[in-house]
Amino acid sequence: MHFGNSVAKVEGMTGPLTGTPLRVGLVGYGLAGSVFHAPLIAATEGLTLDTVVTSSEERQAQARAEFPDVRLAADPEDLFARAGELDLIVVASPNKTHVPLATAALKAGLPVVVDKPLAGTAAEARGLAALAEERGLLLSVFQNRRWDNDFLTLRKLLADGELGEVWRFESRFERWRPRPKGGWRESGDPAELGGLLYDLGSHVVDQALVLFGPVTHVYAESLVRREGAEIDDDTFIALTHAGGVRSHLYVSATAAQLGPRFRVLGSRAGYVKHGLDPQEAALREGRRPGPDGWGEEEQALWGRLGAGQSPVTGGGTPVPTLPGDYPAYYAAVAAALREGAPNPVTALEAAAALDVLEAARRSARDGVVVAL
Repeated sequence: MHFGNSVAKVEGMTGPLTGTPLRVGLVGYGLAGSVFHAPLIAATEGLTLDTVVTSSEERQAQARAEFPDVRLAADPEDLFARAGELDLIVVASPNKTHVPLATAALKAGLPVVVDKPLAGTAAEARGLAALAEERGLLLSVFQNRRWDNDFLTLRKLLADGELGEVWRFESRFERWRPRPKGGWRESGDPAELGGLLYDLGSHVVDQALVLFGPVTHVYAESLVRREGAEIDDDTFIALTHAGGVRSHLYVSATAAQLGPRFRVLGSRAGYVKHGLDPQEAALREGRRPGPDGWGEEEQALWGRLGAGQSPVTGGGTPVPTLPGDYPAYYAAVAAALREGAPNPVTALEAAAALDVLEAARRSARDGVVVAL
């Protein structure tokens, strides 16, 4: 199936299909837009960053400095008014705007990529999925951490049967930020969809579902630890998967000592991996994806595979970490639009993750285990 009218638009233009980049309008130029989306779009063959939408004069100047040929707009309506000049909209604005902007883009006849979380509720996510299906348009969700180095490595270990039957999956995304930074991500206003549950929680839940499938029961503890904080900054989620795996997921801004990123225990061996994928740090430093070692990790950070090792001396066999590959996401989006290739992250997958996040919020609030 071909998604949307982007292929038709391109085929209707002069010149070969492969030589005409798809024109992308990017809404939002904060952290998500400037650090992740804009550089990755610009680095993807077959895509061109056409327009950046931000009402901030400072961010407009930043976008123009980083991408001299980009067009600028102060309001998303400016994009939708010239929908015929674009082939894809990327929504990287604050969480509360995701549903209305994605809806407007789809109704304007444009395929959409939306940063996570797609919506505040699973029902809203499924509503967007239905609208995209009705219009025959691509709707994809930016879950970049499916292309983290450690996650790709763990998927390969599981596919190769190196751990045997997996019993427990521990995943941590922890930071030490003892003082709140403020802004909408840390706002206590429910409309903002802030807090770690919907931020980092969106990543760890999505990864658990990709690895181990649907969930039957959810238990969570979601706490506000820091003085002056308004929303959860220390959250734990326990999942029971239909296949029997138990996932323990930790997201925190208050971890004075960071635990392993992954600790996966199976009937044959365990895999322990410390440290974060290097791609975000590289993007923040202004580096851009390319052929020279992008996403590669130094050997000292490789995870270890084995059984029965001492917690003091370590042990096991070092496992080379596969390179992280955030550029693969937008390459897959381009292939979906041009060739009808699979959507790399569907709205229905995002809805399944939101089912879990909503259950986690209810569990933490009421002190109960929630059955899905």
